[in-house]
Amino acid sequence: MRSLFAGIALILIALSIWQLEQDRMGLTISPLDGTGTTPASLYLRDGAEAAPVVVIAHGFAGSRQLMEPFALTLAQAGYVVVSFDFEGHGRNPVPMSGDVTSIDGTTRLLMEETGRVARAALAHPRADGRLAYLGHSMASDIVIRQALSEPPGDAVVAVSMFSQAVTAMEPVNLLAISGAWETQLTQESLRVLKLTDPDAELGQTTGDPAKSTGRRAVTAPMVEHVGVLYSQTALSEARDWLDAVFGRSSAEPVPLRGGWIALLLLSTVALGWPLARSLPRSDAPCPQPGRRGFWLAALVPAIITPLALAPFELRFLPVLVADYLAVHLAVYGVLSLLFCWRLGLLRGQFPARAFWIAGAVAIFGIAVFGGVLDRYVASFVPHAGRVPVIAGLALGAVPFLLGDAILSAGGRAPLWRGLVLRLAFLGSLALAVALDFEGLFFLVIILPVIVLFFLLFGTMGGWVGRRTGLPAAGGIGLGLVLAWSIGVSFPMFQATF
Repeated sequence: MRSLFAGIALILIALSIWQLEQDRMGLTISPLDGTGTTPASLYLRDGAEAAPVVVIAHGFAGSRQLMEPFALTLAQAGYVVVSFDFEGHGRNPVPMSGDVTSIDGTTRLLMEETGRVARAALAHPRADGRLAYLGHSMASDIVIRQALSEPPGDAVVAVSMFSQAVTAMEPVNLLAISGAWETQLTQESLRVLKLTDPDAELGQTTGDPAKSTGRRAVTAPMVEHVGVLYSQTALSEARDWLDAVFGRSSAEPVPLRGGWIALLLLSTVALGWPLARSLPRSDAPCPQPGRRGFWLAALVPAIITPLALAPFELRFLPVLVADYLAVHLAVYGVLSLLFCWRLGLLRGQFPARAFWIAGAVAIFGIAVFGGVLDRYVASFVPHAGRVPVIAGLALGAVPFLLGDAILSAGGRAPLWRGLVLRLAFLGSLALAVALDFEGLFFLVIILPVIVLFFLLFGTMGGWVGRRTGLPAAGGIGLGLVLAWSIGVSFPMFQATF
């Protein structure tokens, strides 16, 4: 059964990778020169003639990989496509800086970076001098403002748009795309459409894109803030809009990557089950606390940690709120482990084999699953500046997940106990945000990442714990994976005082 399951998982992984790589066929993807320290990728269709440039910018905590559905779609349509990592994101070694509350602060710096990339792209021999910008979420405001600056844009595609820079006349040829489940952003798209025609509705076009007077707002069905990037509607609308602006016609199929990426990720997670079954087996019972002891161990750290840290301003890591999160995880983990010690749960948890099993878990999560993420979803390979961030986060993440694993008996405890532990931690972070909303607002963005981590990696940790009877092995390994995941994905920021 184990071999059969592993074989099926490997076949699905190979099929998904083959399908995803087909979308790159006929394209040359290479670094773009002339962008300074900004990492940028140039997408060119082999044999295509000179064409307009499309500069693609990702949103907050994103990277070039996240925007690749648009890059591949437009490159296959013959456009000269450039996608890049903003300062503080992905492979970019330069941290974000400036005042995030001022248009003349961080926004201006990101606009300058976008303009620098656009000028480098326009200098390419395949560029015909025309230019469009496409941006998602945070970048929607950046590209709209940059289109009104130098070099100006002949068209703008704003995905999940919010921007106060839109007027009835500017920017020219604006297409606003939102996911159907992004209610507020859909209303914002409709608002900017009605600036040109108060009677216009979603799905209608006002003006004429061929005469630089076009504007359109559409919704992609059944998707949210990230899913919109993989939506066939969003990809087709973006390509068709640019074709209308530049007088082009495209017949190439739109790459449907979302389903294949989901299958690839799920198959990679599934491969962890037969791998876990190959570990040394132990049927010895894992110690579990009584009901009263469990509730105290689950709830006391969740309440005390945010209250104890509320008076302190923590700034020692160059990543937004990562310093607070590292300390929160560490305090929470230490308190949990103290309860584990008092309840007698630590005895026998750390034989020598626990550490090599922990290493295997970390390698699978970072190298195997992380390698898939880096290729097809989002940046997962750190530059040198992120190494201290990962190390700092590990000092908190390892004790936190070690305590979590021991209290849940490595997945052998009743399911409701695991759910209580996860919900208690999420509630603890929510309480921290409530106590300092302005300072810790960006923790809200981390919460979905942590939920996804619990669902995927928590499942794999349970397989390891139930097989080996060593909760500590899974806890240590997953702690390293969590530290890496947050350390490579959240933006680096150089604070100004």
